[in-house]
Amino acid sequence: MTYRTVFMGTAEIACTPLRALCEMEGIELSGVLTQPDKPSGRKLRLQSSPVKQTAEKLGLQIFQPENLRDQSALKLLSELQPNLFVVMAYGQILPKAVLDLPSYGALNLHASLLPRHRGAAPIQRALLEGDSETGITLMQMAPSLDTGDMIAKISTPIHATDTSENLHDRLAGLSGTILLESLMNYLTGKITPIPQDDTAATYAWKVTKEEGQVDWSQSATHIHRQIRAFTPWPGAFFTIPSPSVTRARIHEATPSDGEGAPGEVLIVDPNRLRIGCGQGTLDISILQKQGGRPMSVRDFLNGHTVQVGDRFI
Repeated sequence: MTYRTVFMGTAEIACTPLRALCEMEGIELSGVLTQPDKPSGRKLRLQSSPVKQTAEKLGLQIFQPENLRDQSALKLLSELQPNLFVVMAYGQILPKAVLDLPSYGALNLHASLLPRHRGAAPIQRALLEGDSETGITLMQMAPSLDTGDMIAKISTPIHATDTSENLHDRLAGLSGTILLESLMNYLTGKITPIPQDDTAATYAWKVTKEEGQVDWSQSATHIHRQIRAFTPWPGAFFTIPSPSVTRARIHEATPSDGEGAPGEVLIVDPNRLRIGCGQGTLDISILQKQGGRPMSVRDFLNGHTVQVGDRFI
């Protein structure tokens, strides 16, 4: 049997599973739904989503409805006569009328090991909370967010050097792998979906820019997780109040033992700035002035005076 499939996705992470579907025997991609083009850059030129750009290269039929709750969108999807929806990082909640259309249901790829980290920012929250592993869950979609029965999971360890950026890329690869390994087994009845344990669920709320502000009263371990979780956005920021106010972002740092008042500069040398935290200390090795580029401590000190005893805020 050939399964008429509609893929829904927008963000970069969704491009890999789209390409995987194109490689699968028995899958006929009858359309790709992605978010409408949006103004971007200083000149506010319309920018296509990463999924749209990928779909164009693959020669697929593309649709960009404003709102899936509109009758026109429902009519469009009905006319495609789908057997299956596959969704990842689409950016709209699918109403029940849409979920009910395909005969084999709507499946979602979620970047966590559900039921942990349901919601919008599972990659960042896994890093921020110090999880030892994460992964991709293939699940049946339900009207409530990320609560459907699970078809398959694939995991990866979280390393001490992982950031949201490189973990995102690794999970993108796994999202293609899990489709290739599990989708046809599900469609042919070889996999029985498993309900989630709602008592073990956690919620990964959307990241805000304000969360990037470093609070030096937190432990060095927490701040290190914050740096990794918020790379590339919004970054981990702090302020050097003297001799002139300078806002800076930490790109690389290492937690270490030792003591010092929160935000106090304990060591200044060409390779590191050691800063006191609520518990432990943090050795900063690469940082960036606001509006500048990432640089080593040596280069940073060439343009800004930092002395032992200064206090970062």
